[in-house]
Amino acid sequence: MRMALLIAALLGGSSLAQAKMIHVGPGDNAQEKLQTALIEAQPGDTVHIAAGRYALADGLSLDVDGVTVKGDGPDKTILDFTAQKVAGEGLLITSDNVVLRDLGIENPAGNGVKSKGSDGIALVNLRVEWTGGPKSTNGAYGLYPVSSKNVLIDRSVVKGASDAGIYVGQSQNIIVRNSRAEMNVAGIEIENSYDADVVGNTATNNAGGILVFDLPDLPQQGGRNVKLTNNQVIDNNHVNFAAPGNIVAGVPSGTGIMVMANANVMVTGNHVMGNNGSAVMVVAYTQAFTDKAYNPLPRAVSIADNHFMNNGKSPSFAGGKEIAAAVGGTLPPVMWDGITRYNVPGGGGEKVAEGGIASDAPGITLNLGLQGTPPAQAKPGPLAPTKLAADRAPIVLPAALEARAK
Repeated sequence: MRMALLIAALLGGSSLAQAKMIHVGPGDNAQEKLQTALIEAQPGDTVHIAAGRYALADGLSLDVDGVTVKGDGPDKTILDFTAQKVAGEGLLITSDNVVLRDLGIENPAGNGVKSKGSDGIALVNLRVEWTGGPKSTNGAYGLYPVSSKNVLIDRSVVKGASDAGIYVGQSQNIIVRNSRAEMNVAGIEIENSYDADVVGNTATNNAGGILVFDLPDLPQQGGRNVKLTNNQVIDNNHVNFAAPGNIVAGVPSGTGIMVMANANVMVTGNHVMGNNGSAVMVVAYTQAFTDKAYNPLPRAVSIADNHFMNNGKSPSFAGGKEIAAAVGGTLPPVMWDGITRYNVPGGGGEKVAEGGIASDAPGITLNLGLQGTPPAQAKPGPLAPTKLAADRAPIVLPAALEARAK
């Protein structure tokens, strides 16, 4: 479809020339009117959802390329899923070059907005909120691009997600910027993804502020090249309300930034303040796994030029208070578990981490050594300074997508 549009544009007869504005207003049959507009939209069209509250009993979906869906503001155009019957997405997007903007989404039974397999997805000036406050029964993710490419999340707010407020998984070429995550289990999470900039956001009053994870047994592995810069990571001391068994149920309340099993991660220029546990925690994946291709160790993590204040006074993770006591009562800004080796499943032998942990701030290593060593065997010591990674160029998204997202 995209090739046909390009050829038509070059010939001067593009269907984009007939692009239209489809208006939908509040009132009766909101579900049918909205879904019909999303089905009938053509590439280049804009679906305008006028100010008002739209009571919806089911999720919406969009599978047409090149569509813009916009409201009149996140507190004016509100898609209310309080009565949603099935725990799916509020809105599922499976098409390319889509911009969703200027909307509020409340109380989805599952995730707020999910894109799957999209090349070019911009989520701009959105609000996703579970208005009953943080609960384990809330949907898992607020904004949820997965298996997508050229992803932009900008000027958006998520509150109350039982997993991660803003989550980008198994995706590549990503920018998350100027957004706010509050009262979620994890504020912002980049998981099993390549090439991401997380810049200028605020993560506050979550259990964990910003997470960079890589997990086994997923189609895309080897998460890498993630840069966290100029973020405000403040007072992330909310109780962890994730459902038991969820991977983020293990994120200790009080965590500012957590990097797990990821490579080439830069944490630079952030303000990390008032988190009761670790300001920056760098750890291996600790659970047993059978995926022979998976590397559970963090590699080449660089922590530089951040502002740390008033962190580490009351860590909640197992052994945290004892570790803090051993180093003077307060955790230093950076804590690494010191796991540098793991056994490949199925008798594949032992492997060693490639690239270390570098920090210009005070830190400790727990010197656990082999993956699977119990935390009770920690031998805390100072984190040896190593060479910081060189900075890299910012992530660049397609100019046309950025222009539509302004």
